[in-house]
Amino acid sequence: MNTALKHWREAATVILAAGLRHTPSADSLKAGLGKVIDVAHKSAFDYQVLLLKRSGRSGFMPNAYVFPGGLVDSSDFSSEWQEIFKAFTKAPNYGIGVVKQPPATRPPIFATDRSQLGSPIPGDVAFRICAVRETFEESGVLLAVPKHEESGIRVHTDDANSDTQPTLTRLSGLWNKDVLSKWRSLVIGNPANFIKMCRELQCLPNIWALHEWGNWLTPIGVYGKQRRYDTAFYICCLHEIPYTLHDEKEIVHFKWSTPSEVMHSYKSKELWIAPPQYYDLGRMYHFPALRDLHRFAWQRSLEGCEQWLPIYLVSSDCYASLLPGDALYPEKVDTSGKSGGVVKIEKSLEELQQESANMHRIVGQDPYSISIHMNIRPKYNHLPPLCGEDVGGASKNSKL
Repeated sequence: MNTALKHWREAATVILAAGLRHTPSADSLKAGLGKVIDVAHKSAFDYQVLLLKRSGRSGFMPNAYVFPGGLVDSSDFSSEWQEIFKAFTKAPNYGIGVVKQPPATRPPIFATDRSQLGSPIPGDVAFRICAVRETFEESGVLLAVPKHEESGIRVHTDDANSDTQPTLTRLSGLWNKDVLSKWRSLVIGNPANFIKMCRELQCLPNIWALHEWGNWLTPIGVYGKQRRYDTAFYICCLHEIPYTLHDEKEIVHFKWSTPSEVMHSYKSKELWIAPPQYYDLGRMYHFPALRDLHRFAWQRSLEGCEQWLPIYLVSSDCYASLLPGDALYPEKVDTSGKSGGVVKIEKSLEELQQESANMHRIVGQDPYSISIHMNIRPKYNHLPPLCGEDVGGASKNSKL
């Protein structure tokens, strides 16, 4: 854990996608994609995504539906994990592979040398441990591999051609609900108990099932000085929807829904999702079939990602979150969080759109009306989200 950070609290989150048990064929899914584009809530997806509703008493985004995740704990960087991952300590990053992205452009959350901060656990590993632990705490879903199955774990090697895509992740049925419930309470009470749980249950956090997806920083000046998070985003594709429950503290409800169903509920003001969730669900519109989403996530997992600190823009008739690559995004941004973060301009949305050659922005008039406007190519072989005024309509702004 980076105790040197003064303005950001490090965190990790997981976009958890799981297959539906009764699914249409691949051909019908491809044919149905047009229907997804025409009518947002008529879904052709063969999988659902887990969203958790935050408590109305939460100090950060109350009542919002979010992906499972939370703050990093010092125990996620504990040297005790070396014994649990003993069979993988000599592999690059414990077998999750080494990202191709040059260190100079790598987001600090990933690039920071954790050994200089007193931990022998690589950051790429520790943040995955955090994501697995927080998912277990908040939803009861344990992404773990029994110790006796570790020899079958598919790891990344330096030779990309030798890497064949692993199958969709299946959860172990080795432990009954009572055992998991007992340990879940202990881990919620003290995150360090997650290490003890793995040791006693003879299992490993399934860090290999999580693929790097992105890195979002909390906008400055939006949620208060004490609510700034530097969050690593991962994606994990499960074979089928697991048994799920909420913690009844920070999380008051859980919801498994297809990306298009979530978007329809959001547009109908039945639930609220934050811009990062909206953006990443929009990316998933490219993949109506879970196996295609899984293939993309696996193949892209070692490309890297950008650090995104949205800059809040207020115009005469709208507001926007500007993202890197946008013509209005400042050349120099104070990522320390000490200053900046909000830009005010008197021009209208129409004027801003006409004058901007490059757009990468999330625009809205109110919390339920946001849309993405993007005409630049994403870096690191990522994909743009579905763009335009209506997420159910064809994009008019993506010209890639």
